[in-house]
Amino acid sequence: MKFSSLPNGCEGWEVVSQETHFANAHLAVATEEVKSPRRPEGQAWTVVHRKAAVIIAPLTVEGRLILIRQERIAIRAEIWEVPAGQIDEETGNARAAIEAVALREMREETGYELGRDGELIPLGYFFSSPGFTDEHGYFFLARGVRPAAAGDAHEESETILECRAFEMTEVARKIAANEIRDANTLGLWARLVALGLVTF
Repeated sequence: MKFSSLPNGCEGWEVVSQETHFANAHLAVATEEVKSPRRPEGQAWTVVHRKAAVIIAPLTVEGRLILIRQERIAIRAEIWEVPAGQIDEETGNARAAIEAVALREMREETGYELGRDGELIPLGYFFSSPGFTDEHGYFFLARGVRPAAAGDAHEESETILECRAFEMTEVARKIAANEIRDANTLGLWARLVALGLVTF
């Protein structure tokens, strides 16, 4: 199974051997013997390889953040989060291709698209849980979004229950109250605040 390549690489790392225990269209679980600059003798580690993802903060002209409430089977809960999705096609690190996926995922999950004067702003990438997976996500701010004429287009596997525009103060309150608790939304919110792109 071919997964997206990491967005960066460091000198002195070498995979000596790899044994795949499980693989499907979305992830692979493998034990790998890896040499690193600090461990040239090598070390065995179980790694989950996963496709890269896009994580989008859709912001309306009025400055409200669009969130979706989605049923998440793994945690047996319904949670508010920003739209996101895996990059299914092989893009390497091609910026235009990744941006196209971000715009498509936003429209499919929220029913919003960039307005006439809207812009999609890349905000870098992050690793969701680097202790066991190489999964990484590309952050985007979609500024100046509006409802799309065609509406949303959820996939069958998704259970998106609601989509709403929130004032920034309400998002901050939900985060403080632990009502928003997924890594994608928390990480993107931290990046937006650190860059001064949202105020509340």
